[in-house]
Amino acid sequence: MPGAEAFFYPAGQNGCLLIHGISGSPQVMKQMGEHLSGEGITTLGVRLAGHGTRVEDLYSITYQDWIKSAEDGLSSLKQHCRNISCAGLSLGGVIALQMCCLYPEDLSGVIPICSPYKLSSLKYKFAPLLKKVIKKIPAGSGAINDPGAEQVNYSYHSVSAVHELMKLTAVVREKLPLIRQPALLFAARHDRVINRDDPALYYEKLASDQKELIWLEHAGHVATLDYDKEIIFEKSAQFIDRVGKA
Repeated sequence: MPGAEAFFYPAGQNGCLLIHGISGSPQVMKQMGEHLSGEGITTLGVRLAGHGTRVEDLYSITYQDWIKSAEDGLSSLKQHCRNISCAGLSLGGVIALQMCCLYPEDLSGVIPICSPYKLSSLKYKFAPLLKKVIKKIPAGSGAINDPGAEQVNYSYHSVSAVHELMKLTAVVREKLPLIRQPALLFAARHDRVINRDDPALYYEKLASDQKELIWLEHAGHVATLDYDKEIIFEKSAQFIDRVGKA
């Protein structure tokens, strides 16, 4: 898909791995990457397996494939940076937390943005069964409040990919008491995709001694492209610099 390419902006010794959400592309993290690089932070935005091409490519993907995409990005970033944080939108934030568990020595901090703690609503409940008869469902709209924002993403969700996200959130929930990296969490007041209590649950369960939850008053779920995105960018740059010096 045009505009869905991975990106790399070399800058300083502090780096940030940027991970997009389900059915999305690196484009949703690109403005954040550009801002961080302007602040002297090297950024790499990965394209998760099955994304940025056609939704059918998600039908056979597992969450382990997404982790592998993030691992490849981390490996590349380590060649350029001494200290690395990991930031992700929605699914990307869940992957970022899992990466903290897998690579505690390599990651200095984690920034989950509008990430689901548990997909518990009725529309997700039947995904394990539904995927056997229905391959894709409309992605819907309303994830961005800013009418001028443009998103490069699939217009459909793969039902099997949604089930993989459900499985990954279950894995990460069990590991939250093991995550001790400093954490900066963002949540959107107008997020109509995840449960309203999810950000607070992440904040409560994380074992990090240094953690902060920031509520965005005007943004929707795809907060990195929406109103208040500058708050995410600025606060993240400060956080990455701070944990990089620790």
